[in-house]
Amino acid sequence: MNIAENYDEYAIASGYYDHVVPYRERQDVAFWVEMAQLAGGPVLELGCGTGRVLIPTAEVGVEIVGLDLSPSMLSICREKLAREPEPVRNKVQLVQLDMRRFDLGREFALVTIPFRAFQHLLTVNDQLACLTSIRRHLMEGGRLVVDVFNPSIRRMAEELDMVEHGEEPEFTMPDGRRVLRRNRTVSRDFLTQVQDVELIYYVTHSDGRRERLVHRFAMRYFFRFELEHLLARCGFQTEAVFSDYDKTSYALTAPSRPSELVFAARKAAG
Repeated sequence: MNIAENYDEYAIASGYYDHVVPYRERQDVAFWVEMAQLAGGPVLELGCGTGRVLIPTAEVGVEIVGLDLSPSMLSICREKLAREPEPVRNKVQLVQLDMRRFDLGREFALVTIPFRAFQHLLTVNDQLACLTSIRRHLMEGGRLVVDVFNPSIRRMAEELDMVEHGEEPEFTMPDGRRVLRRNRTVSRDFLTQVQDVELIYYVTHSDGRRERLVHRFAMRYFFRFELEHLLARCGFQTEAVFSDYDKTSYALTAPSRPSELVFAARKAAG
């Protein structure tokens, strides 16, 4: 994760994040909340962002710590938490730290990395550092649940056209700004398995002024057994691989190439 000191990669996008239609409608929150309830807490969520998963988890009474590197995302999360009743606020602690290396001085029954945050770790060293930090923070027998997208070899083999894509509907911000979001892949490195991606926000202000904002970032894609081997190297035993948030086994749906890879792994003894 090549992040310069004091640089906030999400400064441009954070204010729009909770209003993006696919994020609002993403069918994963109930899954993460159920995982937290089964663990009983406490839970550590890495890449908690604006609290899309974290706050619903606290609302069901589970103690949760949210870790994120982005001050702008955490600021929005704090604003949202301030509007929650005290019993919910009391279940949450937020920390601004790097998910690669952190020390919270406590253990958790469950660590989660929702919505592909693990894919922002671009090198094997960063991935191993993160998983090692997680294992150190898990109770004996504690679990890690992480999701990544399932890469399409056929799609990656296509030439990059640099055209902006997207079928997302326009959305309206509370202050009346209209926003249309599009995306494109700018570059693809098959050697490192890293893609440079742009999310483009076309914003129309209430006075008619228009602007184009670009959130550019890099993402590392993983194949199923590659991630299983990373987990094993760091002292985890993979218990299940799901193809979706309804907990359908990946093995039963692999021929149809599902878009998700969701791993549930247990901290191995020793």
